[in-house]
Amino acid sequence: MDTKITKQPVHYIVLLILAGEAVFILPFVLARVFRATVLEVFTITNTEIGYCFSIYGLVALGSYLVGGPLADKFAPRKLMGSALVLTAAGGLVYANTPSLATLKILYGYWGFTTIFLFWAGMIKATRVWGGAKNQGKAFGFLDGGRGLVGALFGLLGVLIFAAFVNQIVTAKTVTNSAEAFNQVVLVSSVIVAVIGIIVFFFLKINPTEEKEILKEKITIENIKSVLKLPSVWLLMIIILCAYVGYKITDIFSLYAREVMNYTEVEAAKTGTFLLFIRPMVGVCIGFLADRSRASLYLTLGFLLTIIGAVLFVSGLLPNSTSLFFFVTIIITAVGVYAARVLYFAVLQEGKIPLALTGTAVGVISFIGYTPDIFAGPMIGYFLDGWKSETGYQYLFLALAAFSFIGLIASFIFFNLSKKNNSTN
Repeated sequence: MDTKITKQPVHYIVLLILAGEAVFILPFVLARVFRATVLEVFTITNTEIGYCFSIYGLVALGSYLVGGPLADKFAPRKLMGSALVLTAAGGLVYANTPSLATLKILYGYWGFTTIFLFWAGMIKATRVWGGAKNQGKAFGFLDGGRGLVGALFGLLGVLIFAAFVNQIVTAKTVTNSAEAFNQVVLVSSVIVAVIGIIVFFFLKINPTEEKEILKEKITIENIKSVLKLPSVWLLMIIILCAYVGYKITDIFSLYAREVMNYTEVEAAKTGTFLLFIRPMVGVCIGFLADRSRASLYLTLGFLLTIIGAVLFVSGLLPNSTSLFFFVTIIITAVGVYAARVLYFAVLQEGKIPLALTGTAVGVISFIGYTPDIFAGPMIGYFLDGWKSETGYQYLFLALAAFSFIGLIASFIFFNLSKKNNSTN
């Protein structure tokens, strides 16, 4: 790392974990946990809520590129704190059951607040906490902790929803569901805003050191210097391939229901199982990566994903035991989550200057997170176009193909960083 930063306190990473998941609670976590309720309350279809997510993705795409350099000029705590409060403000609109047109505008707004003002600042702040020797641990804690916080937020939302509905003695109606869901949104908004205020005032580092990691001006030259780094181009490919894998993990519970013929409860347990794999993988892989090279474990992550995808494609699972099915899920999930944990942990290994972290993250994310736009339609194309197991096999074949490309890019990155570090 080109700038020496003293070790940050434990509360620093705790705030990063809370903020890193809290900012996505309103646009994504609540819609995931209360999917059926959201469709019922807003009287919309899966396709229409999909349009909202697509609008978010399109706004986010531009926000990555433009917002990245912002994190190199302003302190992460200021950007992240402001983003959380502004995101929470959107919850006030969400809690009033807006029309579909307003909902689309709201998701576009959230695409701006959660990415333009937040994303690059969070990555830079995490890199600061990791220092020179603990990048794997830092990003492992961040991603694993975010997974756990997301699960806890979902559980809290369910408890609030159930408590409010139970107060109503009449039969359950859409109106009652709307009132209960609005309470969940309002409570979540307050929590997000409070976290934002705490982050703004307490996610601090030494003022002198803070000046060293910031640029006085946002210039085209900064972007040009970042684009000259081979590691930046490789990370664009790596993150794109890893993020496709992360998106595809959403269909594991559906696979359990439609291919393995599990009951709805058993399928739900499969999805819940994944929630707990993510934090465990995050912490474990973070510690391991700091003992070697993060890029080595990044490569192994893609290799495991390929193995898992090939097992799904093989057609062996429908006639297998539940144990074999869960072992296959574990292999695939560990590979996907390992890659997700580490793709920003290699910024230091890739010789990307700390002061230009925001710019680099913005440029990399502009390409790397395009699956936000195309992954959903791709999954729908395979699953709707080919019924039963065949559609899933094609989808996992696509996962294997993306993971193979990611494996090659990671291996090149590993050799490049090894060469660069040996010459220094």
